Amino acid sequence: MTVLAVIPARGGSKGVPAKNLAPVGGVPLVVRAVRACLAARRVTDVVVSTDDAAIADAARSAGAEVVLRPAAIAGDTATSEAAVLHAMDAYGAMRGKTAEVVLLVQCTSPFITAEDLDGVAGAVTEDGADSALTVAPTHGFIWRRDSAGSADAGASGGYGVNHDKSNRPRRQDRPQEYLETGAAYAMRADGFREANHRFFGHTALVTTDPARVLEIDDPHDLARARALAPLLDPAVLPTYDDIDAVVLDFDGTQTDDKVFVDSDGREMVAVHRGDGLGIAALRRSELKLLILSTEQNPVVAARARKLQVPVLHGIDRKDVALKQWCDEHGIAPERVLYVGNDVNDLPCFGLVGWPVAVASAHDAVRAAARAVTTTPGGEGAIREIAAWILGPGLQTPHTPTLNK
Repeated sequence: MTVLAVIPARGGSKGVPAKNLAPVGGVPLVVRAVRACLAARRVTDVVVSTDDAAIADAARSAGAEVVLRPAAIAGDTATSEAAVLHAMDAYGAMRGKTAEVVLLVQCTSPFITAEDLDGVAGAVTEDGADSALTVAPTHGFIWRRDSAGSADAGASGGYGVNHDKSNRPRRQDRPQEYLETGAAYAMRADGFREANHRFFGHTALVTTDPARVLEIDDPHDLARARALAPLLDPAVLPTYDDIDAVVLDFDGTQTDDKVFVDSDGREMVAVHRGDGLGIAALRRSELKLLILSTEQNPVVAARARKLQVPVLHGIDRKDVALKQWCDEHGIAPERVLYVGNDVNDLPCFGLVGWPVAVASAHDAVRAAARAVTTTPGGEGAIREIAAWILGPGLQTPHTPTLNK
């Protein structure tokens, strides 16, 4: 059975500019949605509907097909249903076949899982539902302000929507209620075309983990999502096959971000020998290495010489320098692992495929990272990252195995 997942992703957003490209856990929202769809067993095809070239590029790179949405259904008043219907038609024209089941997947729900998508798809393909949606159990009491002179509101100005405020039963005595998560919907394609809305016929409720329910509508939602990502995202660490280069900040990543200054103004920092071991192993692995620092400091240059690693320091726009370095060496930025600790590293995080924060990094940096070390900067964090890439023994693919 052909199960088509459609991800609507407009370029315009008033609440959060460029929202669908905003990274959560180091990964743009639209890419997170595409990856969840591709991981779902019951989804056969994934299409992103967009009017934005950057979103289209990100979606294609993640493995989705792209349907360019006409201006008539790309504005603030356009419905998700209109985008899905257009994508279904475009998919049929591209593939020469018709989807039997269609999923509407919202990339503004960053913590959707493949299991959620298989759940709503299975409710239609196997359990006989006409439509399905993800929901989360809730026991909340819903209130509404009185704006129409409701007799029930009384002097308080508010009244209960799902309860009688004069008689509030215990949670266990109330019927279970469910909150629509806004993340995923599944519909029989023919029924959806006929009804022209997503809830028709027998609608199945597919429960999901309430802890993962979050819709990003404003900057505060985005900040919450970024703070939750290290807790809710499955641990995904880079391997040797994932990257071509490792770029390291210096202060705060290879040091503890402290500096000792003597009476003559000379600076001294402490570094970790384990980091030196890890960097040496990365160098032997034939990965490209670079130290990139804002500080113009002889300490940085001396450490780089000791490690036999190229260095660019005294750099105001680290992202510009990094992009130029990638171009000069023929390295795709999405194949770069960049390690940072403070907000001046965030532009580089937005450029590379593997933004990594050390455990002691600023909260904003940890939130934007795709992976976070368990070790603070200056205490062996780079050694830890080298072990992710090369394995705990730091054995590179080019290290000869000694016969016993």
